[in-house]
Amino acid sequence: MVVIHYTAMTSAKAALKTLCDPATEVSAHYLIAEDGEVLSLVPEALRAWHAGVGRWGATTDVNSRSIGIELANNGVSPFAAAQMDALTDLLRGIKARWDIRPERVIGHSDMAPGRKIDPGPRFDWRRLAREGLAVWPENWAAEDDAAFVSMMRGFGYTATDDEDLLLKVFRLRFRPSTKGPVDTTDAGMMYNLFRRFPVDLNTTWA
Repeated sequence: MVVIHYTAMTSAKAALKTLCDPATEVSAHYLIAEDGEVLSLVPEALRAWHAGVGRWGATTDVNSRSIGIELANNGVSPFAAAQMDALTDLLRGIKARWDIRPERVIGHSDMAPGRKIDPGPRFDWRRLAREGLAVWPENWAAEDDAAFVSMMRGFGYTATDDEDLLLKVFRLRFRPSTKGPVDTTDAGMMYNLFRRFPVDLNTTWA
């Protein structure tokens, strides 16, 4: 799988220093600067320490089964066009090399809810979905919201059983401006994703 992050630092230069310092015990396969420069830091076939504690589907050791991409961004600013262009080009290559399905391109917040929020509400998941590099729920119909949590788990959100946290992390990615309790739009969107991209909860695959 691929996990997308933001650096939450002031610049790509500062992030590079941190990612290349053994004392920090953090690394990533790629760092993409604001101007679109792509820096390859760890070979794709090797383990990088980018994900930390978390889970997606049946995968509990995400670091060993994923490629980590860090985007130089302070966490509140929009992502630069050149940076998003570089990301889409990079993802196309990774997808071709490793046969990674679009539903296996996730955010750090997806696999570590409550601990991480990146790549955050400013990240353009719709663009990646339009280019076949991630997923987005389309043409959904309202469903009973009672099944929302079970459908989230069936899609891959298995890192927590906290229903409020699950709703929060779902909306962070798909409905960042929405507040209040779970509603039928949340459930309808989740139903669309769950039906199209069910995860195998017994298999840990890339």
